[in-house]
Amino acid sequence: MADTCGQVLLGTGLTVLSHPLMYIKVLVQVGHEPLPPTLGRNIFGRQVYQLPGLFAYAKYITKIDGKAGLFKGLAPRLCAGSIGTIVHSRVLQVSLCSSFSPSSHPLVLRSTTSKEMVARCCATVITHPFHVITLRCMVQFIGRETKYSGVFSSIGTIYKEEGILGFFAGLIPRLLGDILSLWICNMLAHLINTYAIDDTMNHMGEIKNCSLAVTGFFASMLTYPFVLVSNLMAVNNCGLAGGLPPYASVYPTWVDCWRHLSREGNMSRGNSLFFRKLPAGKTYAVDQQRFF
Repeated sequence: MADTCGQVLLGTGLTVLSHPLMYIKVLVQVGHEPLPPTLGRNIFGRQVYQLPGLFAYAKYITKIDGKAGLFKGLAPRLCAGSIGTIVHSRVLQVSLCSSFSPSSHPLVLRSTTSKEMVARCCATVITHPFHVITLRCMVQFIGRETKYSGVFSSIGTIYKEEGILGFFAGLIPRLLGDILSLWICNMLAHLINTYAIDDTMNHMGEIKNCSLAVTGFFASMLTYPFVLVSNLMAVNNCGLAGGLPPYASVYPTWVDCWRHLSREGNMSRGNSLFFRKLPAGKTYAVDQQRFF
């Protein structure tokens, strides 16, 4: 119990610190680009027109809503983080303590990755309604709405307008992304630790933790399109300007959203908040010219 409380407190602190970053990332994901491109240099030193990065976007939000404006949607996100940590810890404890009969596919059920996958999925499903509320609170910045102003009022609004299913908008691609990311990360880490790292090397623990962090980053890059599609579906056609044209089409299913982004070449939109190239399908006025 003490370990879980420590994880909750640590997670809360990290959530507060990282919230402005997530806020800006979500606005970029839905296609909100209020600032024109500027002439800069890419990682190769070549002069190109780029969209403003993290700090310019944060300054723009602060100018409109003040510093507190960078923390819109923090309350439901804290709820999601705390509840998710408790659920994940509890499910993992139960799965580790339980025993399985020989006829219950022991190779699958007893694997660490499978148990971690079950724990993550349970936490994701239970906390997804808070995730949806968080995203919609953030996206309100685009149209200056106040429809989602609190956790409890937002719950009532979603239930009244969309029913129970509204709380789980974008859940499927999010689950798929989490599962794929976990398996890719653990499989790559296992291959590296087994075939690339010698057990006689010094600081084995640190090296294995480093390899796990690197593979985790690589897996998150590969599965980012699932995160993008999930976030877009969570705000799609919910009555907010950020979930309607021209920022987004109305998608019947998440597969339609995936196909649309894929056709436009925008599957990585919002993945980086630095060295940001002009997104496909958008035009900007720069020095009295139009850039596509």
